[in-house]
Amino acid sequence: MSDVRPGSRNALTDVAGLTVGNAHDVKCRTGTTVILCGENRAVAAVDVRGGGPGTRETDALAPGRLVQSVDAVVLSGGSAFGLDAAGSVQLWLAAHGFGYQTGGPIVPIVPAAILFDLVNGGDKDWGMDAPYRALGLQAIEAAGVEFAQGKAGAGYGARAGGLEGGLGSASAVDPVTGATVGALVAVNCFGDVCGDDGRFYAAPFELGEEFGGCGPSQKVPSGPVFPKLGADAKPYARSNTTIAVVATDAALSHEDTQRFVTMAQAGLARAVRPVYTPFDGDTVFALATAQGPSVDAIGLARLGAIGADVLARAIARGVYEARSLGNSWPAWRDKFNKGL
Repeated sequence: MSDVRPGSRNALTDVAGLTVGNAHDVKCRTGTTVILCGENRAVAAVDVRGGGPGTRETDALAPGRLVQSVDAVVLSGGSAFGLDAAGSVQLWLAAHGFGYQTGGPIVPIVPAAILFDLVNGGDKDWGMDAPYRALGLQAIEAAGVEFAQGKAGAGYGARAGGLEGGLGSASAVDPVTGATVGALVAVNCFGDVCGDDGRFYAAPFELGEEFGGCGPSQKVPSGPVFPKLGADAKPYARSNTTIAVVATDAALSHEDTQRFVTMAQAGLARAVRPVYTPFDGDTVFALATAQGPSVDAIGLARLGAIGADVLARAIARGVYEARSLGNSWPAWRDKFNKGL
């Protein structure tokens, strides 16, 4: 939508009530990102479309469930090992008085999703001492309105098709409803985010020059887009997954938040080709903080449409901001920036 503009940070934290913390382990080439909802919590929903997801507490977010608000969301590398990061985040929240009131001990609700970064050259020989509980604690203690993108947090060890992946974020303010929409994504997709000319598939949605201002590709593929795999390539040996949070400050019901995330999930398909493969666990959470305006059904439709654009932009930013870790695959800037 041409009438929207980025928020002041062009990041998820433009949505009032949310803070973000990152932590990473250089030796293991992995990391964790925590999205903290604050004292007022946030209504939450989730949309899982990838063929190989790794998640925690997603069933609790389904329509009709008792608990409709959460205290934090965790995105992490490490495949199934990375789900441990949510445990330390939950303990930290409980110790600081955040959580669902049970009449006894409070219980923080912390959904999580992970991506596969186990074969990126980092040392994963951690035995009984995987780093994720420590990374979760470091990330939540670092939470604030400013945070790094690119090789940071859950995107630290990520790969996006044939390029370095990373953590990306973007936002937009809707002048019609007055609501703000933000997205944060760890881009670790099986598919590609740009064509052979380096121009991002998300380019039609770019605001300003947030990921280089290169414009759309002039080489529109005439058929299906599929990564160029070598004759002996085994895609399952480098399983992937793009995991994200989209959020708004609008006051949404749980049902409306589910519709919001269903619409916003379309941003993955605008920015990654192919998407939702058997090797990806593509998962998008939605948060509604209710610190902004109420909206009607037309307003909700606007926010969902904006959310899809914002998520697409965040995906491109994550790859654009990524720097090389010295892997056998290049960073976008190393491969394309000089020629565009």
